[in-house]
Amino acid sequence: MKYPLTAFRLSPDETRLFYRNLLKLAVPMALQSLLMFSLNMIDTLMIGQLGETEIASVALGNQVFFVLLLFFYGITTGTAVFTAQYWGKKDIAGIRRAIGLCVITAASGALLVTLLSFLRPGWILAVFSKDTRVVDLGSEYLRIVCLSYVLSAVSMSFAMVLRSVERPKLPLLVTFISLVLNTALNYLLIFGKLGFPALGVKGAAIATAVSRFVEFTVLLAIVYRRKTPLAGRLGEFLDISAAFARQYFRITIPVVLNEVGWALGFTMYKVVFARMGTEVIAAVNIAENVTNLLLVVFHGTSNACAVMIGNLLGAGEEKKAYNYAVRFSIIGPLLGVVVGFALIAISGWVPLLFRVSQSVRDTTRTILILHALFTPFDVFNWQLIVGILRSGGDTRFSMLMEIGTMWGFGVPLAFVAGLVLHQPVAVVFFLVRSEEIVKFAVGIFRLLSKKWIRNLTEEG
Repeated sequence: MKYPLTAFRLSPDETRLFYRNLLKLAVPMALQSLLMFSLNMIDTLMIGQLGETEIASVALGNQVFFVLLLFFYGITTGTAVFTAQYWGKKDIAGIRRAIGLCVITAASGALLVTLLSFLRPGWILAVFSKDTRVVDLGSEYLRIVCLSYVLSAVSMSFAMVLRSVERPKLPLLVTFISLVLNTALNYLLIFGKLGFPALGVKGAAIATAVSRFVEFTVLLAIVYRRKTPLAGRLGEFLDISAAFARQYFRITIPVVLNEVGWALGFTMYKVVFARMGTEVIAAVNIAENVTNLLLVVFHGTSNACAVMIGNLLGAGEEKKAYNYAVRFSIIGPLLGVVVGFALIAISGWVPLLFRVSQSVRDTTRTILILHALFTPFDVFNWQLIVGILRSGGDTRFSMLMEIGTMWGFGVPLAFVAGLVLHQPVAVVFFLVRSEEIVKFAVGIFRLLSKKWIRNLTEEG
């Protein structure tokens, strides 16, 4: 595939179509990510009114779901690689076959975690905390909320595939309904308002479980009522050959390992900063929350990139898929520059919103500025891995690139600089973030090599 470097030039009509599809997909996806981020913030604020023990118990209970969520995300995004290409080919049977295997895999993992969480929640939470009060309260929370894990597996599977078949507004609508319901139930059941009993942590668990049940019910009702491509019969979902299963897991397992490896590496960064001091980890967490809020738009663009390129590959338009990939690789970092300037602009007053020491405020400002400098590299790498490489099924290389740079470069530098050489936090953070530059250099070569371009519908 010898495409020239100028292959990203599109005709005026193609350019208008590109941006129209980008906005149609990216905006709902970004808004859904923002709603999910807001849901977590609201939960934390409400539980925070009860006390530190309650906050810790709910946080530990949710840590179990966070680990499970990584598994869900890996399986569902791996599935979306197939369904985006099948949608480009208009192969509805292939889409239903892929989502069937996705639901079976995700729900099986969820069922295993559910049984362990319901029968032995204390065993799990004791790994994280030695405070018996926290473990006891967290066990009460976990034993209730774990009943929704299988439902979440199904909901997330259908929601991710709806995105890949260009129906991003439906998951957004369902997430909004879930957010409103969860917030209302939290208020009623945690604090005992409008005649409801004040259940505290148990109330938060019930609210979460009920909202996930409603999310599951509403999503499936919409899928079938609107006769979307996902509205299949049971036999269509289970029409899975051994050859297809092998190909499916060859693509999805590297995505799962990628997410788990990244999460563990990110945890190692947190360990280093925490051991450097309470003020350091506080500043890092404040800066991280602010940055995540501004970067939420790139949740949308990276997933839109995966859908648009995947659709083209499935339709056999490989040159146009490459055109789109190069264009995304230029647009993303340019938007990252804009967000970087915004981070620098607000770096002075954001720390003033928190009741922390002047030292923490100064450190937060420094970290925000460093985040800003690396934002263009972040965005390129994000869109390359999640959007471009995965859309072509190049999941093994993207896993090796991300985990290799993090564990072979970022994590060792963090430990040596922070805990052995005792460098200032700015130096350690800069070295940690420089991992993105290494990843950027490797990614450029992979993008231009075109080795990531594969039509999985033909291979299957």
